[in-house]
Amino acid sequence: MKQQQATHDDIDLSKPVELVALSVMDRVARCRLLGSDRIIILRTSHLGEVVPGAIVTVTPQKQWRYDGYSYLSGEIQSTRIDVKVLNLVPLGLEEMGLWDPKEAYWGEEGEPIAEWAKPIIAYGPRPMFEMEQVLPGQDPEDPFNDPISRSNDLKEAGMQAEAKKILMQLCQADLRCLDAHSHLGTLAFDHRPQLAIRHYEVGLRIGELALGDGFSGVLAWGLIDNRPFLRCMHGYGLCLWRLGRFEEAEHIFQRMLWLNPSDNQGVRFIINEVKTKTAWNG
Repeated sequence: MKQQQATHDDIDLSKPVELVALSVMDRVARCRLLGSDRIIILRTSHLGEVVPGAIVTVTPQKQWRYDGYSYLSGEIQSTRIDVKVLNLVPLGLEEMGLWDPKEAYWGEEGEPIAEWAKPIIAYGPRPMFEMEQVLPGQDPEDPFNDPISRSNDLKEAGMQAEAKKILMQLCQADLRCLDAHSHLGTLAFDHRPQLAIRHYEVGLRIGELALGDGFSGVLAWGLIDNRPFLRCMHGYGLCLWRLGRFEEAEHIFQRMLWLNPSDNQGVRFIINEVKTKTAWNG
């Protein structure tokens, strides 16, 4: 079903317009009007900080229709990340039993317990959950042929633009596709950490909508649908560290250890460097 396009009645060209970016390619961003389902394509010369899920405030210049689509040109005043106003349905959480620290592996027998692990063990058993994963276009009959895998294959073949296009299409289809945000962050990580962190943060914040305030459960890496959220969190923490935001990075890494005490992503090996404000050396 074709999405409803914005009309001239939806936009007052004399006032700033707030748009939610759905996908971003070169000088064009497919957006929806904040607080509405109406779609408009933004054309502007500066989209460097715009990522899917970001809110873009635009000084509009011209609005027109072409080939059935609504377009807007203008200058970007600001961008921000505030997923709570996007009107997204939070991802589901399925309870998967009880996680008991007595049954977890904390090192070889006789080895001292690491300092980071002691409060986690002392807290005791906690409920374990698996977060819903949204992946538009996935074929349940062929689980090894999904859009993320196709994007990764293109990336490995050196076709970065094509890989990015698939990920952007996933975000456009459903901003709750956390793996798309994570992999977009990875594409930007090496050369543009200031952009990568925004991709990761959007995915992280959308996932957090499912957790609510005061979440104390476990999101085990072994439950594979938790991995997109944990990847977003890990990438966000690494970018914070890389950008010298040590206190924020430490907070993220501490939280990751509480959420996934098995620490499959290796946070325990780097958190002391963050605590001592050791510069990123990646």
